[in-house]
Amino acid sequence: MKKIIILGAGQVGGTLAEHLAKEDNDITIVDTSGERLRELQNRLDIRTVQGRASFPAVLRQAGIEDADILVAVTNSDEVNMVACQVAHSLFNTPTKIARVRATAYLTRSKGLFSDAAIPIDVTISPEQVVTNYIRRLVEYPGALQVLDFADGRVQLVAVRAYYGGPLVGQELGTLRQHMPNVDTRVAAVYRRDRAMIPHGDTVIEADDEVFFIAARHNIRAVMSELRKVDHDYRYIMIAGGGNIGERLAESLEHQYQIKIIEYDFKRCKDLSDKLNRTVVLHGSATNKALLQEENIEDVDLFCALTNDDEVNIMSSMLAKRMGASKVITLINNAAYVDLVQGHDIDIAVSPQQATIGSLLTHVRHGEIKSVHSLRRGAAEAIEVVALGDERTSKIVGRAIEDIPLPKGTTIGAIVRNNEVHIAHGDLVIQEKDHIILFLVDKSRIRDVERLIEAGFGYL
Repeated sequence: MKKIIILGAGQVGGTLAEHLAKEDNDITIVDTSGERLRELQNRLDIRTVQGRASFPAVLRQAGIEDADILVAVTNSDEVNMVACQVAHSLFNTPTKIARVRATAYLTRSKGLFSDAAIPIDVTISPEQVVTNYIRRLVEYPGALQVLDFADGRVQLVAVRAYYGGPLVGQELGTLRQHMPNVDTRVAAVYRRDRAMIPHGDTVIEADDEVFFIAARHNIRAVMSELRKVDHDYRYIMIAGGGNIGERLAESLEHQYQIKIIEYDFKRCKDLSDKLNRTVVLHGSATNKALLQEENIEDVDLFCALTNDDEVNIMSSMLAKRMGASKVITLINNAAYVDLVQGHDIDIAVSPQQATIGSLLTHVRHGEIKSVHSLRRGAAEAIEVVALGDERTSKIVGRAIEDIPLPKGTTIGAIVRNNEVHIAHGDLVIQEKDHIILFLVDKSRIRDVERLIEAGFGYL
């Protein structure tokens, strides 16, 4: 059991507390809002402390003296940084994680965040995480989610099977016959919001959400088998020129034709100065006349990325009905995500769910390299490193078919010496293999951690 203190009970802090409280951890959450803390305490088995997160007395009250991990995710970068400094200088806290949003700090992170300066072990930038998340969706038109593992060598992709797709109505076992030169594995199928662990005789139905894993260079070939091929995007319109909108435009403007709509005139001028090839428009993304004037019917992808959920939802619905081919909508209120996705809105992105994986990676047990939250937190994909030998490990030296995986867990792929091996039953796990697992039942995470941990004989 780890003792973890979370500073900030907002969307990210609350979601993280919810995840970790279910995994046999000792959780204390600190916030200035007593109302928010009472709400969390009524739902979760956690301790709460009301007060300013960076004050030494408040941290001591939260139990910082024997805490394993401090996670500072308040709305203030400065409070997060000072809290880490206090935890390090006064209490010698082993691991300190902080959310830092301002690019002014992040661009100087190498010299700034170290034991010799501001002692933060891991910085999390939600805006950058969300930007990367959307960028991968842009690279693979038609994907609902795209996740990187092993430094991008392996990707897990979710697609929706459509009527008339090559595999609809056929057994998964035929996938290998369709693509004899491409190795892939379907990790899970969600049908009417229920998870199915797939087998060779599983028949794909229209509207199934199919999660498959493959080497990065094979992803497009597999997608074309599972659904009709979507054309690459050319024209992209972004509603909202905040941090995420700006970063996304900056990362895409040399490959796509980009337009940003921003309501604040001063911000428009800043964007014009910073961006090279992006067209910056002053106005409201919910203005029908403006969208019409900018030929919304020719837009391949409309991304609503303002900090207002209602504006994002309404502008996305308007853009789609006026002819935009696809829309991606940023939604902060998690309760809205399932309500809107799949109708006029093709993909709803929750910043909390996109960010939570980055945090879980650093607070979980064992040699976990990355964690990704799937299906709004219902499932997870994790990358772990196999440690030990046949004597000290439950998995090293064993074929995948002989490993007692927890119910609802599948191994999708192994990365060994930079080579990708899609998981088949006779593949034997070796020490230092990177293993990508898929959990449709997230409550089994502790069972997975116990399975992969090396025993006491391993040094």
